[in-house]
Amino acid sequence: MRIRELMEAKRPFVSLEFFPPKEREAWEGFFGVVEQLLPVRPLFVSVTYGAGGSTHAHTLEIVSRLKTAYGLEPMAHLTCVGASRDKIRGFLDALRAAGVDNVLALRGDPPKGQEHFVPDSEDFQHASDLVTFIRQEYPQLCVGVAGYPECHPEAASPETDLTHLCGKLERGGNFVVTQLFFDNDKYFAFVDKAKAAGITVPIVPGVLPVLSLASIKRFATLCGASLPPAYMAELEAADAAGGSAAVAEVGIAYARKQAQDLIARGAPGVHLYTLNKAEAVLSIVSGLDY
Repeated sequence: MRIRELMEAKRPFVSLEFFPPKEREAWEGFFGVVEQLLPVRPLFVSVTYGAGGSTHAHTLEIVSRLKTAYGLEPMAHLTCVGASRDKIRGFLDALRAAGVDNVLALRGDPPKGQEHFVPDSEDFQHASDLVTFIRQEYPQLCVGVAGYPECHPEAASPETDLTHLCGKLERGGNFVVTQLFFDNDKYFAFVDKAKAAGITVPIVPGVLPVLSLASIKRFATLCGASLPPAYMAELEAADAAGGSAAVAEVGIAYARKQAQDLIARGAPGVHLYTLNKAEAVLSIVSGLDY
């Protein structure tokens, strides 16, 4: 089923994002996590793949299995990294053959070792190019796109970034999933600006539980997200007192409150970046009314 229609039928909702293990030997553990999270009743689940398309084939196989074996509604990530018209067409043909109706169209991150994104094809330089291709060649697919509450780190300005988002939606995007953020006021300000710019599709907030201080400092810098000073101080104090376990406890509690507040203030749902950690996700959703 198309995710946009599912969103219209049920609000608020929870959706989940997984990343496939690089090694097939780890698949048993991965699907064990999936099974633990079935009680969450996610509206949909998205599946990413590694930089440079390193787990591209795994993404295809995993989304098929999530649908057929677990009855979940999957959305496959698709990026411009390593893209060509034949490769994109082959991937989308395989998705359709597996009964998958949803794609998240992204530019993608540079492959490991590269500082800047360099397009592999003139046809696919931006996420908007993917959206255009999918809408023209596969009009039956539902297409999600990414939004940045705090501005894409490579955008010239928030206004320019919003213009790019409008372009992706004008070319056929059906809904928006945001990059992670830690200040809900920034999400709602972003939604207000998007509405003022004429955007009417659902904008789903992405929430990430902080489980490692070192990882979140690195990742937040890469994706343009800021951590509120008080929250950062709490994480650093937890790390000093109890290490990673204490950081995770603080991070999960913060994500739970963040998700609760988003839904209470009218967000259509919450998209949880699971990090493939079932216990953290179950703890976060335990206090949600959805």
